[in-house]
Amino acid sequence: MNNKQLAHFQKILQALKDELLGDVERTVHTMQEEATVFADPNDRASQESDIALELRNRDRERKLIKKIDEALERIENGEYGYCDNCGIDI
Repeated sequence: MNNKQLAHFQKILQALKDELLGDVERTVHTMQEEATVFADPNDRASQESDIALELRNRDRERKLIKKIDEALERIENGEYGYCDNCGIDI
């Protein structure tokens, strides 16, 4: 890959990472605001279900951020764009 292509992918990866990190911050803020104790068990169950779903989504995004960081590191090290198994250009 040439430098222009690497810069292109680095820009895309960084933008995606920034977007995901923003989502994490919004989730934490939203969960703190919506931390309400409902008297009705059905309302509590619904809230807990929503929170659990949101946390699973954030966990997936955390894993994606880790992969993005690894890709950005490979770009910095000059290893991006090569197959991990055989070393051939992708």
